[in-house]
Amino acid sequence: MEPNEAFDEIYNHTHRWNWEPDWEVLRKVYLAFPNSYSVLTPFAYSYLEELIRSTTSEYGRELFNADGTLKKYRKVGTKLIDLAIEENKDSKPEFVEILPEIKTYFSLSEPTDIGDNRHSVAHGFMHPRFWDQDSFEKLIFDIARLSKYAGF
Repeated sequence: MEPNEAFDEIYNHTHRWNWEPDWEVLRKVYLAFPNSYSVLTPFAYSYLEELIRSTTSEYGRELFNADGTLKKYRKVGTKLIDLAIEENKDSKPEFVEILPEIKTYFSLSEPTDIGDNRHSVAHGFMHPRFWDQDSFEKLIFDIARLSKYAGF
């Protein structure tokens, strides 16, 4: 798969109002300036998490604790992936089969990590300029693989 094909797949399944315009900008920027991946990667990670969330009961509604109070925090990272696996195991087995691979993007990081996951930058272990183009394109290809299962 080429990057432009992956962008088409993402674009065809994304939320038209919330994400489509941004994906079109990302495509144009990346294809014109391939070295822009370090600037574009954080957006792609945000989208990946929202894409996974769109397949769960936590998407698009307020969540409440057992006592009726508003929940302050939603599941994120590997806990969100675990929720997606549990809630989709019967209805979307092909999607669930891919999710364990996606967990690596949300794995806990150490100062010696090479930076191919969201936590390496989000937690200050690595500056985004140390990401590489192959890592960015792998992330885009993985998002494209998941896109047809989006619940937007």
